[in-house]
Amino acid sequence: MNTDALLSWFHENARPLPWRERPDPYAVWLSEIMAQQTRIETMLPYWRRFLERWPTVNDLAKAPLDDVLSAWSGLGYYTRARNLHAAAQALAERGFPSTAEGWMEIPGVGRYTAGAVASIAFNADEPLVDGNVERVLTRWHYITDDARAPATQRRLWELARAHLPPGRAGDWNQALMELGATLCSPRRPRCEICPLRVGCGAYRAGEAESLPNKPRKGESPEVRGVCGAWFSGGRVLLARRPDEGLLGGLWELPGQDLTADEAEPGALVHAFQRRLGLTVVAVARLGQVRHIFTHRKLTLGVWLVDGEGAPPTQLQGYTAARLVGPDELGGLGLSTLARRALELVGFGAQTALFAAQPSPEYKV
Repeated sequence: MNTDALLSWFHENARPLPWRERPDPYAVWLSEIMAQQTRIETMLPYWRRFLERWPTVNDLAKAPLDDVLSAWSGLGYYTRARNLHAAAQALAERGFPSTAEGWMEIPGVGRYTAGAVASIAFNADEPLVDGNVERVLTRWHYITDDARAPATQRRLWELARAHLPPGRAGDWNQALMELGATLCSPRRPRCEICPLRVGCGAYRAGEAESLPNKPRKGESPEVRGVCGAWFSGGRVLLARRPDEGLLGGLWELPGQDLTADEAEPGALVHAFQRRLGLTVVAVARLGQVRHIFTHRKLTLGVWLVDGEGAPPTQLQGYTAARLVGPDELGGLGLSTLARRALELVGFGAQTALFAAQPSPEYKV
């Protein structure tokens, strides 16, 4: 690869991302965690808000986890937020490592993030391979093997290290990622103006758009779920999911997944009476929301519940439960799915409480 050509192109064409101005370990690390599985234009406002609210890693380490989850709400992949908080506590205690090996000991930091922060913030001679770099390397070296295969991944990391110019790792790694994010894109790559087109195997073969080779995965399974909104004193009952697993540590309307033969109202009534200890009088369906996760597609039925009993503080399958008013939502970690369900109920940050209750369609 032509090192000078790529670096010259990068310095002339790089997007003006704020963490590139004066590489600060905290800002770079935060950007790398947020950019995982997320587009730059989506995560950038979150990055700015986090730095405004928690200007140093010590500030973030001292923040309650619920505050961090709430600030992360809408960015998705919430395990990143929990790991971010745990990592901030470790970094506040140990300081920022300057090597990839040191970063690998920090919670939530894998090989790519370790190489990225060490090279960008400390200019350590460490390679990295993300989706953009993978695309550049497989095309330039014309690698037609399955890009997800362990052997191919090992080869890509070896190539990334072999191409690394000593003493210029930070700029080089960012240049490779920038090239993959802009010119060497998944669809319609702009090979005619690429600084690495000379020597690129896929360009010579006319097959740039077909690489990297990633055989299609099977379709994600369709699953159903149900949740219910129960009000008491103008507030709605929300429950907090366990810290581990899907949407861990986030708040939602209590509910459950459904088996193929379960009907929504019967399962909901049973769940509320068994898990909440409420005497359910009637329920009314408000609608449904659909959400696509990484490995499954969920259709969630949303119901209004009319029940009698004391508000529970513990629910089976959840770590906590509480009644929440509309002015309290901003302080809770809510997933996009939970927010959409609450919008159906009529309970959201910008809307009034659900007032005109529909007539019950299912009486107990």
